[in-house]
Amino acid sequence: MCGIFGISGHPEAARMAYFGLYALQHRGQESAGIATFDGKHILNHAAMGLVPDIFDEHTLGQELRGDKAIGHVRYSTAGVSARRNAQPLAVRVRGVEIALAHNGNLTNAAQLRRELEDRGAIFQTNSDSEIFLHLIAHGLAGKTLEEAILNACGRVRGAYSLIILSQGKVMGLRDPHGFHPLAFGKVHRAGPDADAWVFASETCAFDLLEAEYIRDVKPGELLIVDGDDITSLKVPGADETPVRQCIFELVYFARPDSLVFGEDVYRCRKRMGMELAREAPTDAELVMPFPDSGVYAALGFAQEAGVPYEHAYIRNHYVGRTFIQPSQTMRDFGVRVKLNPVRSMIDGHRICMVDDSIVRGTTVRTRVRKLRELGVREAHFRVSCPPVTHPCFYGIDFSSSDELVAANHPLERLPGLLNLDSLHYLSIEGLLRSVSHPDHYCLACFDGRYPVPCGEACGGDCPAQGGDPA
Repeated sequence: MCGIFGISGHPEAARMAYFGLYALQHRGQESAGIATFDGKHILNHAAMGLVPDIFDEHTLGQELRGDKAIGHVRYSTAGVSARRNAQPLAVRVRGVEIALAHNGNLTNAAQLRRELEDRGAIFQTNSDSEIFLHLIAHGLAGKTLEEAILNACGRVRGAYSLIILSQGKVMGLRDPHGFHPLAFGKVHRAGPDADAWVFASETCAFDLLEAEYIRDVKPGELLIVDGDDITSLKVPGADETPVRQCIFELVYFARPDSLVFGEDVYRCRKRMGMELAREAPTDAELVMPFPDSGVYAALGFAQEAGVPYEHAYIRNHYVGRTFIQPSQTMRDFGVRVKLNPVRSMIDGHRICMVDDSIVRGTTVRTRVRKLRELGVREAHFRVSCPPVTHPCFYGIDFSSSDELVAANHPLERLPGLLNLDSLHYLSIEGLLRSVSHPDHYCLACFDGRYPVPCGEACGGDCPAQGGDPA
């Protein structure tokens, strides 16, 4: 996951980055950081925790000066959850200061790290994002910054959306497959030369800042903002690389009020629910979502099925990211404090639950057990994506098939395992009918067709070493 943000040409760049990251907080809650350029040097502040806990008026107004800024919220998939891995990462090499914020995973990170260490590189983190900085630094000898970045892109494999701050420029970059999103826009301000340019993982950050969405950074594009000049360069091999955007962004990760990959996320999720209702109708008395991730698919399902839509589980929106569990005997406290059932909607009723995905199965089991205790007559479950049967090596947090319930149990046994009367997953065909460009998506977690060889990320024996045959 992770969320990245950048802005150029705004007198309060740090505050704008703060609010941009606030809108992207759903993409990462482990750490956050902002780096600014004050005209001479890059200033950086990053820490563990949520955005509002890390930054205050003094930090934003005094420490992080300048009209250019980049920011990052982190959800770790490579590298441990620790302060040293908080981003943006910043270095000074050959007189050039560079700060970088990364969303994605590099599949050849281990190999590149060994090569760089053999050449004398000293790593300060165990995040694959730092590999980019070392590759760029090595490439600066006799090259421009832009040439060094493009040369680094020619060395790495896997998924990366990057925002880079250096030499007074803010740059947005996506890998040739375009795995993860990166949008480009403009903040209109009064006065001549007053507009500011912005990058963000999702357009919901633009809405908060009242920025105009212009377009996505294209797969395999390096988009450079240098004052009022906008330059577009191509990553090596971009023209020959098929687009393979992560469809899980639309299924789960992105906020429903965002545009991602040119898609209206809200409408995509409703269409997934409608397709699901066509594939697996229900005679339940009501359709209920697991809030908040299942809400929009459940709306589409209920409308298509002609079944009343009800919130039979209520979410407590004031629950923090972490809390102290009272004792070992209350193992399910975390689930109960976040979601609480409406008993009158459950006792004696036939209920159809809709959620976006089942990954490990533990949460579903806990919630269905509670429904049984409350007297539900029938518990049916509909999932608005196909079974997750393969790990992801491109930045999604299921990197081992051992933790995937659909990979370790026959599908026909899952209803019994999860204590359900029926269970149906949306087909791959139904999922692709829910998006505008079905041939542009990575489906590896559903079908094992990996667009990029996994390398050592999967132990070196992955059947997808040859990559996507498409």
